[in-house]
Amino acid sequence: MTQADAPSYRVHRPGTPGRWTRMRAPLLTAAAGASAVVALRLRDPHQSGSWGYCPFTYLTGLPCPGCGGLRAVNDLTHLEVGAALSSNALAVLLGVVLVVGGLRWVVRRWRGGMQPMFAPSARTTTVVAAVVLLFGVFRLTPWGAPLAP
Repeated sequence: MTQADAPSYRVHRPGTPGRWTRMRAPLLTAAAGASAVVALRLRDPHQSGSWGYCPFTYLTGLPCPGCGGLRAVNDLTHLEVGAALSSNALAVLLGVVLVVGGLRWVVRRWRGGMQPMFAPSARTTTVVAAVVLLFGVFRLTPWGAPLAP
């Protein structure tokens, strides 16, 4: 079989990065994420002040949309999904999005692509920011009290 007949996924084209070069960013990102999860497993954020204090809460007395996120990750490491959702449902949803997006990123990079993990449009960024803001406000209302940290 000549090089022209070989499947394209096996041919390294000059000037294109090799597989391990392409995989460097996803692997380092996964290692950093796993390290953060292990740290949250080992140092319980349910203990007041164990990871510091939220500056927004410190200044305003109100929980920010991210408050409870560290507790949610810790709860997930103990396989307590209900407790995690109670701590911060948005953080749990974000965790799922990050895991699925990370796996898709690894597959795309393995197959030869050089796309970033996420490349959101301006519209997507605006929608996500609005959802985070609405979540933060809603959990302060009587109707959103079950979502409060």
